[in-house]
Amino acid sequence: MEAGRLAPPTLQITTRQRALSEADTITSQTSNPFSTPISPSNASTSNVSTVVDDSDTAIWEELRSEIDPGVNTEPFAFTPGQLNKLLNPKSLAVYHALGGIQGIAAGLQSDLHSGLSVDESIAPRNVSFAEATNPHTSIKGQEWSRPPTDGQPFEDRVRVYGRNILPLKRVTPLWKLVWGAYNDTVLIVLTVAAAISLALGLYETLGVVHPPDAPASVDWVEGLAICIAIILVVLVTALNDWQKEQAFARLNAKKEEREIKVTRSGRIILISVYDVLAGDIIHLEPGDVVPVDGIFVDGSDVTCDESSATGESDAMRKTPGIAVMKALESGQIIKNLDPFIISGAKVLEGVGTFMATSVGVHSSFGRIMMSVRTEPEATPLQEKLGVLAMDIAKLGTTAAGILFFVLLFRFVGGLSGDNRTPSEKGSAFMDILIVAVTIIVVAVPEGLPLAVTLALAFATSKMLKENNLVRVLRACETMGNATAICSDKTGTLTTNRMTVVAGTFGATSFVHSDVESEKAQTVSSWSSHVTPASKELLIQSVAINSTAFEGEEDGTPVFVGSKTETALLQLAKEHLGLLSLSETRDNEQVVHMFPFDSSKKCMGAVIKLRTGGYRLVVKGASEILLGSASAFAHFDTLTTEPLSEDQRQSLRDTISEYANRSLRTIGLVYRDFQQWPPVNAELTEGGSVDLGFLLRDLTFLGVVGIQDPVRPGVPEAVRKAQRAGVTVRMVTGDNMQTARAIATECLIYSEGGVVMEGPEFRRLSENEMNKVIPRLQVLARSSPEDKRILVQRLKSLGETVAVTGDGTNDAPALKAANIGFSMGISGTEVAKEASSIILMDDNFASIITALMWGRAVNDAVKKFLQFQITVNITAVLLAFVTATYDDEMKPALGAVQLLWVNLIMDTFAALALATDPPTENILDRPPQGRDQPLITTTMWKQITGQNIYKLSVIFILYFAGGDILGYDLTIHDKQLELDTVIFNTFVWMQIFNIFNNRRLDNKLNVLEGVLRNYFFIGIVVLIIGLQIMIVFIGGLAFEIKPGGIDGTQWAISIGLGFVCIPWAVAIRYFPDEWFASIARVVGKPVVVVYRACCKVAPRVKGVFKKGSRSKKGDVETGGAPPAIVVVGDEASITNNKNS
Repeated sequence: MEAGRLAPPTLQITTRQRALSEADTITSQTSNPFSTPISPSNASTSNVSTVVDDSDTAIWEELRSEIDPGVNTEPFAFTPGQLNKLLNPKSLAVYHALGGIQGIAAGLQSDLHSGLSVDESIAPRNVSFAEATNPHTSIKGQEWSRPPTDGQPFEDRVRVYGRNILPLKRVTPLWKLVWGAYNDTVLIVLTVAAAISLALGLYETLGVVHPPDAPASVDWVEGLAICIAIILVVLVTALNDWQKEQAFARLNAKKEEREIKVTRSGRIILISVYDVLAGDIIHLEPGDVVPVDGIFVDGSDVTCDESSATGESDAMRKTPGIAVMKALESGQIIKNLDPFIISGAKVLEGVGTFMATSVGVHSSFGRIMMSVRTEPEATPLQEKLGVLAMDIAKLGTTAAGILFFVLLFRFVGGLSGDNRTPSEKGSAFMDILIVAVTIIVVAVPEGLPLAVTLALAFATSKMLKENNLVRVLRACETMGNATAICSDKTGTLTTNRMTVVAGTFGATSFVHSDVESEKAQTVSSWSSHVTPASKELLIQSVAINSTAFEGEEDGTPVFVGSKTETALLQLAKEHLGLLSLSETRDNEQVVHMFPFDSSKKCMGAVIKLRTGGYRLVVKGASEILLGSASAFAHFDTLTTEPLSEDQRQSLRDTISEYANRSLRTIGLVYRDFQQWPPVNAELTEGGSVDLGFLLRDLTFLGVVGIQDPVRPGVPEAVRKAQRAGVTVRMVTGDNMQTARAIATECLIYSEGGVVMEGPEFRRLSENEMNKVIPRLQVLARSSPEDKRILVQRLKSLGETVAVTGDGTNDAPALKAANIGFSMGISGTEVAKEASSIILMDDNFASIITALMWGRAVNDAVKKFLQFQITVNITAVLLAFVTATYDDEMKPALGAVQLLWVNLIMDTFAALALATDPPTENILDRPPQGRDQPLITTTMWKQITGQNIYKLSVIFILYFAGGDILGYDLTIHDKQLELDTVIFNTFVWMQIFNIFNNRRLDNKLNVLEGVLRNYFFIGIVVLIIGLQIMIVFIGGLAFEIKPGGIDGTQWAISIGLGFVCIPWAVAIRYFPDEWFASIARVVGKPVVVVYRACCKVAPRVKGVFKKGSRSKKGDVETGGAPPAIVVVGDEASITNNKNS
């Protein structure tokens, strides 16, 4: 949001002059999330909290609790918190307690007609709460004599109620992103290892005297290479985060600030939306987006769409504040009285004024915007990788420590017969230390953070092409582990555009194009057979008898008005040949308009026909108009006949069928007259014909069913999510009947599921919620707070929760969730700010794309881990055993060779395994929860099996290679040849093992989809090319035979490496259950040793650390359960049984 300013997005509307009218559609009785009744007695009768039966004491106590002793509200009567109570949720009880619109105006020292004074600097007087809220007290107040401090306009008003702006949100500088990326457990462990390795390497290079003919020391290269890898990972991560932040900022950049009409000092003026103050009188016109919260003062036919702010899809008719107060005080029926104007709502029709009560951070829009500014939580993968890194570091340090002391004892034991000089002995000791440090460096998976970063970067770039803008880089991997999706209905599962989805006219009927029906034809097929006369009558009924008009939104022509009328007009435009609404109206001679009558539930228009005579067309509540009809029109010929009882019952059955499908039914009737006014017509006091007199002997034309339709592809997307083990729940502000119908259509609701209302859910205890939530499928009549509570309870039950939404009211839940999805087209700025992924095409089905790529990221990390740990275990054990065995205490693979195997190849492997695109098959398994091990039983089986083969081959070559190949190892060149064969064989085994690691299950086809992944093919070819080059020209640096090896030796190396693939097939055939049973027995000593290391390590640290706090922290860290020892991974076993 530009400069932190606060303003809901603008809606550009091209309006035309029209007569003011009371016409409107039938007002729905569905619930409003912002207006959940406090009293059960009013739950089904009101759209707002109409509790005026509560004791005055309770209301006063509630208002008194909002007084902030640290804020001086003088000279005004109300605090911002007290005014917030009006709309959080909508409450007529609070409105009454504050003295109604007149009391609020008095407390804010404003005037309902002239507004604020343009000359105001400090408030003219001091008004108390009692004076403002007592209607029988003359508001005089004490003169407010505080001198102005800076002479700025509205100084007191701004001090108490603030401006219509938000505090600036600081853009995270790049250096902070770099520092945040570096604060990773794996990177810190790597830094320590790199520092030690680099220091020892520099000592070997610069601090030791080497013979003139000795090759240059390159021991420092490994430490430097790790440092470069760390820098690369940090920069890639930070730049990715920075790039996403910039992209999001560009997405939400405001074109320019808008101006709105306000009344100040009795004159209408234009001011910036950011300069609106509490007490301002603001003008409303069709197409306006309400900038602040307030109370409706007066106007004509003002109807607002509050769906983006409250989730309520029905248009809300506004009642002037004075009329509401009179109804409250006189005890009249207060059903559907709504004087509340909510920031973020759109004005559909009518003109009027309202008084601003809450601006800036105090408004509904501002409060939600501020609530989404929180720090992100660690993702499941981050948590698991952090634990894994510490586990590996501990085991690697233990192995290095054991090796160091073994070699140290050998070194000390041989000192008595050692004739070397002291400097040579010192150098030998440093060699021992370097070997120990090499073990640590080899053990720590330095390619792991790079693999995660590359996988995420690759996935996010691909997801953007598939309409998923990932704002938070790690959100996509979290989505892969999602176990629950809580979706808003309006605008997410549905289109947020009322549409005619069914209709019956005479003997013909139709359904929406997306609906399959044996009884009815599609609307396109139906409309192609409609006769011109019938089309003309239909257009008269929906276009002439309408108060909607043509406008423009984001450059696209739209109809502006109530959602019911725009739905009927859209039907006429798309299927009945309506070209221009204004031209159609100009071509007809309208004699009289009957505005919408709420008591009769209908509206009408009288048209003078070109053939002579007059025609009355009426639309409204279908059951009422059917009762007023006595004739029936054949749709194809428009001939009429008396309406028989069978026909009447058939129409009733059709209306009931539509109602059971939660369709809003609208009836269309007409009657022709020879003259106007009709003979003996009853007239109103104004001299016009009474509509009630005309509602008899009508001809029934037809009935249509209107609904906010389900988005195309949503049912299929829900089915895919359920197939993937993800539970989809619908959370909506609609009533239970509508919510259940839509959920059934979306395949969310199934037999045995629970449908519950928000107020009932809110009253449950935590234990009761925990019992209900697993079967809960639909939460109806819910407030934003209910949605947030549901998300938090799901998270507390160990679920990884994704939330979808497009409205301002969805923001708290979007932020509370592990992954928040907002809509890029229809989503509000608040929703986008709160979300971690933006669906650029507003398609719920795109969530499945995110789910697939999220799982692909998790799989990429697991594939790399499987590959990396196999290499590391082999390299550590090989270095440990051979260094202990060798007379000079040198490992089989030198430092530079390990650098190539452990860093360069792992980096390439990370990129190769991170670029496998997902397939539909990735949805055929359940998600991995937070409590699931990062390395499954199947993965451990593959790691263990490959290590057995690789170590067997390398140890045979190392200990018996000379005898098998017939080499005289006393000759230095022959020893170099054997060392080269060992190194080359080890590398080729890793190359072929990359293919094995493309699968994490027990299926055999490791080449599936490989030809679609050009990155993988290219990287494998690059690794092979570099290995060939190293063998032929890297003799000096890699301590292998200069000039390379012969064809036989190449065949041995490649052949032994290739055996890894058929060996992997044999491993996959080995049952997981058997391996798990063996692991439980064999793994116990490992667990015992590991836990002993965890207990001893803090005590060793304690010797070097002072302060009990440090010790306590170490003990707590040491007590963490091991992440790399898996005993009985039942989920994995079950999963692979089915694979």
